[in-house]
Amino acid sequence: MKQILLVEDDEIMRITVYDRLIREQWQVDTAVNGREALARLEQKHYHLILSDIRMPGMGGMELLERARRHSPLIDIFMMTAYGSIEDAIACLRNGAADYILKPFEMDDLIIRINRIFEMQTVRARCASLEDRCRQEHQEIIGNSAAIRQIFALINQIGPTDSTVLINGESGTGKELAANALHRASPRADKPYIRINCAAIPDGLLESEFFGHEKGAFTGAHAKRLGRFELADGGTLLLDEIGDLPLGLQAKLLRVIEEGECERLGGTRTIRVDVRLLCSTAKDLKKEAAAGLFRQDLLYRLSVIPLHLPALRERLEDISLLVDHFLHGFSRKRGMVLSLSNEAMQCLLRYDFPGNVRELKNIIERVSVLSPGPVITQDDLPSDLRTARQLANGSAMLLSEAMATAEKQFIVNALAHSGGNRTRAAGTLGISRKNLWEKMKQHRIEL
Repeated sequence: MKQILLVEDDEIMRITVYDRLIREQWQVDTAVNGREALARLEQKHYHLILSDIRMPGMGGMELLERARRHSPLIDIFMMTAYGSIEDAIACLRNGAADYILKPFEMDDLIIRINRIFEMQTVRARCASLEDRCRQEHQEIIGNSAAIRQIFALINQIGPTDSTVLINGESGTGKELAANALHRASPRADKPYIRINCAAIPDGLLESEFFGHEKGAFTGAHAKRLGRFELADGGTLLLDEIGDLPLGLQAKLLRVIEEGECERLGGTRTIRVDVRLLCSTAKDLKKEAAAGLFRQDLLYRLSVIPLHLPALRERLEDISLLVDHFLHGFSRKRGMVLSLSNEAMQCLLRYDFPGNVRELKNIIERVSVLSPGPVITQDDLPSDLRTARQLANGSAMLLSEAMATAEKQFIVNALAHSGGNRTRAAGTLGISRKNLWEKMKQHRIEL
């Protein structure tokens, strides 16, 4: 529901406009002058301010200036009974979305407000498209020594055709590193195809990789090209390569060694020229030792290993990441969001088992739920506040502290095992069933 702040000192006019806005199913708050309006703006986000120009205390022009400084993306619609061309030009030049002279027809006012809301929708869609484009070209954020080393490696190995195995905990930015490697290569203007090996059922993976001919299996109603063919001349990212079934690992090894494949149900050999990038949160050496991953395939994939550090290993990058995420979410919310010093210190004391992805989710959550533009430590999730209390030695129930610690241990074990519950349970010294029960109890989801 659209939120409107109506600022009008004339009581009859205020009630008349308020009643009509309410009839349009909009949420409307009122203020009698600019000072009261600014106080409301500190407490709540509005999609539109509808304000008179001349009011006692603080007039509309000063409100316009200060409201724009407070929330640069908010739309402000000015009303006046003392209109002139100069006033209109001054309002629009100072950032007003529209200007209307009193007395006015209520239908005219509603039409203009709807037009403003329509433009807000268009801007939101444009911002969404820009976000999608930025995601395709998103870069790793950081200035720590560990990240500078990653940048140097990407610049060094990007221009080659060597296979790269990108390893790191979940949420560290492995896909971003793969994107950067592709952009740094001579194949940057060629296809860049990605496939998540863990997200596709085993029975469909071979068809996804190599394609199939019409009639190759039940449901194969037409010929389909595989990801290797689609990536010919470019780059193919095999995400979560550690989840690739053993049977398909042998066929992948053949493609890497010989540079050719066959569609399911086909007899023709297809030559492919693909630069292969792989990523995983698993320790493939341990997987190979356990017989879950082919040793010969591991050798071929890890020509150049690239390890991404966990966020707790580069705490100096947290403030940069927070600023980056807040900038993006400020655009979506329509106000400039910031983090208080206490909230930042709270984040710095947290070890982020979910790494950068978890930090981004936290910032997105608080940017939506925070009542004002300044996000305080009380706006942060309870897990982080509890961590702060423990660090400060604040009083809390023993049961609460034990539950929080248990949840943190489980989340860490799952992160280090790449989401493998059996290994995580072994690390924690409990059964897999017991781990499942505790995950359900603490509402931990993979």
